Amino acid sequence: MKTLGIVKETKNKWERRVPLNPSAVKELIRKGFEVIIQPSNNRIYKNEEYRSVGAKLSENLSRCDFIIGVKEIPMDVLIPEKPHLFFSHTIKGQDYNMPLLQKILDEKITLFDYEKIEDEKNRRLVFFGKFAGNAGMVDTLHGLGQRLKQQYNLKTPFLKIKHSYEYESVQDAIEHLKIIGKEIEENGLPKEITPLNIFLLGYGHVAVGCQEILAALPIVEIHPDKLAEHSQNYDDNKIYLSVFKEEHLVERKDGGKFSLPDYFENNSAYKSRLEQYLPYCSVYMNAIYWTPECPVFLPNSYLKTIQDEKPKLIIIGDITCDIAGSVQATVKETSPDNPVFVYDPKSEKETDGYEGEGFAVMAVDNLPCEFPREASDTFSNSLKPFMEKILLNDYSQSIEKSDLPEEIKKACIAHQGKLQPDFEYLGEYLAAKNTKDR
Repeated sequence: MKTLGIVKETKNKWERRVPLNPSAVKELIRKGFEVIIQPSNNRIYKNEEYRSVGAKLSENLSRCDFIIGVKEIPMDVLIPEKPHLFFSHTIKGQDYNMPLLQKILDEKITLFDYEKIEDEKNRRLVFFGKFAGNAGMVDTLHGLGQRLKQQYNLKTPFLKIKHSYEYESVQDAIEHLKIIGKEIEENGLPKEITPLNIFLLGYGHVAVGCQEILAALPIVEIHPDKLAEHSQNYDDNKIYLSVFKEEHLVERKDGGKFSLPDYFENNSAYKSRLEQYLPYCSVYMNAIYWTPECPVFLPNSYLKTIQDEKPKLIIIGDITCDIAGSVQATVKETSPDNPVFVYDPKSEKETDGYEGEGFAVMAVDNLPCEFPREASDTFSNSLKPFMEKILLNDYSQSIEKSDLPEEIKKACIAHQGKLQPDFEYLGEYLAAKNTKDR
């Protein structure tokens, strides 16, 4: 009998999600597996709900054959020589998690990462992305209302929008936003902020979540290339959405023709072309995948230039939350109960809350936890089809020759303490971190 261990989430008080819900655990037990769960009073599903389907509760997971969690598993909780599956946040060489990766290698641990469970077209299969979009959009609209009132003394219907975690569900948030949307349609928005243009960078699962929320409002979609024309002809009782794809965001440095496959293969050969659109942006929603090799789309140099010109930009919703990444003003992560800070590009300092010179930034780093039950159920349903083969696999053998599904093989970052071929590049980040820490 193979045994699965599920760790409790301890990253922060907001992390209530689970990788497998009681229904999925019950199915595994029915198939003959044993499941041991670390007890938690914070988890969205209670200890008794897991016990009632046959799971055992124990702090000690050392006899488990495979360990899973949601967020990074603390280094002192990792079990040597065991396979683990969680969001490790290491594949971009994230500096803050290089010690975690080094510990995994030192302890001869096999690491799988949900972020790399992909199909043959490199589309993610196990993800929380839609809920990040849902929560990030709600929190940004909440921040919009607060910023307009507290900094500019403008009262708008957005002031009524709550934090995401204060809604019972995504649908609850949508229904509330529908009421607010009708108010906007009937009474319009202040002339100081119209046309209210929302820029949405991206079109994947996160962006879909954003659009699901925005659909509750009186949205009119505007092609990016029509923004200048639209700025002279608009309605104050509408909200305008422009979706930006790579073709709008970048161009080749050498003046060559844009090619999406080429951009994916050669990020560094491209530069941003977003600045031509930015003067029309009121709300900047960052929901596009980014690596350090990609261009910076919203540099602080641009924000500094427009800061004294009564800029149209009111708030940045950085759902990707890459610190100092494509949005350089994202200098730190925030929490669901304190989601916004104001960044002053001149002083290069940030202030929590909604007041101050500069630009408001929403940068909650674990947004799906604000809708924990729905996010967990969706995630569990997508992970469940892989679990039986994951548990039955012989991890003493190479991953390449194993019976694991190809999608899971691709998600193996390290096996028995050695980086897998597709992730050997992380060795450079580990070496740089070790050198810096000496």
